[in-house]
Amino acid sequence: MNSSPSSRSSVVVAELGPTNTGKTHRAIERMLEHDTGMMGLPLRLLAREVYDRVTARVGEGRVALMTGEEKRLPPRADYWICTVEAMPTDRQVDFLAVDEIQLAAHRERGHVFTDRLLHARGLRETWFLGADTMRPMVQALIPHASVKRATRLSQLRYSGPRSLKSLPPRSAVVAFSADRVYELAEALRRLRGGVAVVLGALSPRTRNAQVAMYQAGEVQYLVATDAIGMGLNLDLNHVAFAGLSKFDGAEQRDLFPDELAQIAGRAGRHLNDGSFGILNTLPELSPRVVSAIESHRFPAVRSLIWRNAALDFSSLESLLDSLSRTPRHASFIRVERADDFDALKELSRVPAIREVATDRAMVELLWQVCQIPDFRKGLFGLHLPLLRETFLQLSEGDGKLEQAWLNRQVSPLDDVSGDIHTLMDRLAAIRIWTYISHRSSWLHDAEQWQERTRRIEDALGDALHERLVERFVQRAARRSARRFVRATAQPPPGGADSPFAKLGLLLGEASGTDGGAMTEEQFVQRVVDATHEAFQVDASGSISFEDQPLARLVRGKDRRTPQIALAEPEVWTGGARRRLERRLVALARDLVTEAMGGFPAETLTGADRSAATRGLAYRLAEGLGVITQGEAREQWRLLDEEARERLRKLGVREGQRFVYVAEALAPQALERRCMLTALFQQSPSPQGVPREPVLEVAELGGRNARAFGYEVLGHVALRIDIIERLSEALRHPHGAQQAHMLMQELRLDSGTRTRVLRELGGRPGDAALKRRRRRRRGKSPATAPDKRGANGQPAHAGAHPKPRRSGAGEGGGPKPVE
Repeated sequence: MNSSPSSRSSVVVAELGPTNTGKTHRAIERMLEHDTGMMGLPLRLLAREVYDRVTARVGEGRVALMTGEEKRLPPRADYWICTVEAMPTDRQVDFLAVDEIQLAAHRERGHVFTDRLLHARGLRETWFLGADTMRPMVQALIPHASVKRATRLSQLRYSGPRSLKSLPPRSAVVAFSADRVYELAEALRRLRGGVAVVLGALSPRTRNAQVAMYQAGEVQYLVATDAIGMGLNLDLNHVAFAGLSKFDGAEQRDLFPDELAQIAGRAGRHLNDGSFGILNTLPELSPRVVSAIESHRFPAVRSLIWRNAALDFSSLESLLDSLSRTPRHASFIRVERADDFDALKELSRVPAIREVATDRAMVELLWQVCQIPDFRKGLFGLHLPLLRETFLQLSEGDGKLEQAWLNRQVSPLDDVSGDIHTLMDRLAAIRIWTYISHRSSWLHDAEQWQERTRRIEDALGDALHERLVERFVQRAARRSARRFVRATAQPPPGGADSPFAKLGLLLGEASGTDGGAMTEEQFVQRVVDATHEAFQVDASGSISFEDQPLARLVRGKDRRTPQIALAEPEVWTGGARRRLERRLVALARDLVTEAMGGFPAETLTGADRSAATRGLAYRLAEGLGVITQGEAREQWRLLDEEARERLRKLGVREGQRFVYVAEALAPQALERRCMLTALFQQSPSPQGVPREPVLEVAELGGRNARAFGYEVLGHVALRIDIIERLSEALRHPHGAQQAHMLMQELRLDSGTRTRVLRELGGRPGDAALKRRRRRRRGKSPATAPDKRGANGQPAHAGAHPKPRRSGAGEGGGPKPVE
């Protein structure tokens, strides 16, 4: 990522407007038109949602997820989905976007968004997304930016005060404290039978499960804090405010109209209109506020929160001074308070720390320790001793945290007993240690601590989700995950061999995180978190997980878009079903990418690409990475040298008969090609495909050879990689012998060899062919001596009444060449 604010090589676009304008959707689409990209989102939950959307398009193998406590890093990531604070600012990408940029005015987090606005740039293109109130600031700070106004796709109307009892289905009630959220959720449960609960303090695992339960229609109501206001795509028709003020970290204050609009705008998605209102326990909203929210017109942001990014680590005093530096720009206000700066001020007064923090390295280490977040909010007095002890341990000895001390901190949190409040407190505490565990240089065996803290957080998240469901969803109104806890002695319905029985064994008899039986939520999370290698996919498209059938691929509109069908869809609750399908869609995209040899077709379809590039990319995608020279010739001719070199770097090769992606001819890619083709044609692949390099045409049964990666030459079909090897050999002056040896390995009769070589451009005068004719002249195959080539195999296979190949026939056919 280019961090130079003066760089003009990057096009800067500001898409500003109200909620439900499609800003994030357009940014995702634009990012995927570039080779590499990065998006910074304001919430972990929103980052996970965007990650799911991007992986459903291009697979998980090309997408990284980075938040403060969650990292999914494939070996070769092209796209990075991050929280704004976790964006790796040293990584260069072609496209970069920051969402909800109006948070640059936020009292505590604003300085991070301001820094991204000033310095974060993609190499080719940069987008800032947010409210229209940021227009003057963007125009003043980035004069060359193209500022666009986004228009809301649906209407938002005020519906006045309502009681909880009169709320329409698909409503969200918004409160501004956890206690109030629980109170309202309990009241709605009694009235309506069940609600989902979303708070910022929940773990991503718990929030994902609650949102999935609501989105799937298992419950019709949602009670949440203003955490839902930041871009989450929820199926909401109505938003009801249960309060109009909140504690913002410094004081209890009334919400501003634009803050109310940000939350109210969650109602009505895409072209569906939405409404907002208040509970009848609150005073009426003023007509001025209602009008502002409905028309999306608010006072412009006139100042941003700023903090000096050029820090001086030469001494404690220098660091404090550089952090306290006042901005020179009139539009910036220095951040009043931030947890890391407050911690630094307090710890710099501790004599033991002052004695150690005397050089640049130790001062920088202290600043890193001060940035450990306090997820327990409001317990700063408890957080400081933890920071103090962490720094002192890291500054002495081998510079690592003591294993015994870590164990004393973490072990008490590994407990899933207790009520909702107790579990939330433990979750907040373990999130601190999850963050620390990802500072690998601080720990012995960092991976083991990452796994342990992740396991504890997952177990606490599962337990909290269960407590929320038990408390706020009536049993009669739901299908409990506990029905999946199956007794091992109980015979499964439908017999031991039924798919349901196998699924029951998987869900009921496998151990969960607490050593007991696995619940639905635990199993689904294992699938969602699983890497590509954890799934088994056979030639028919059946998908297994941990050796148990889970789903199958089914025919889509073309070979590149197979669909997913769960093996036992009726077994799962709606929320679980949605999450499984979403993960498996990403798996399907990875399988298609494998078939195409990793060719990123989506990145070459943008409007800024030439028509020839777009056309060639489309044809290569349709051909799963392989097209004929005839199909590619005109578009390849129109490409300039820069475009051709770009394609070559992506693995595209101009062969003798085909234009192809090199890795698309690898064995694994050919297997995926055949699977996808068979799925689309809804019939099994011909026998021997793609394992055999040559087939008799009759074995194809009239099916398109090229679709399976073969080309018909005379009476046989050769695999395309073999054809390209032969063609490449024949174009060199001394390649005839190599081609001849390869033909020997294919065990074709002489007539078929001659025809294949002739169609591939071999000359009758080639030395190798002349030698073969001299050996045959005047001799029949029966009387010819047994001449052998350099590789110990017969120099020719003799004449046969029909083409023969390696592995053809049963018993009497020639054996494959070893």
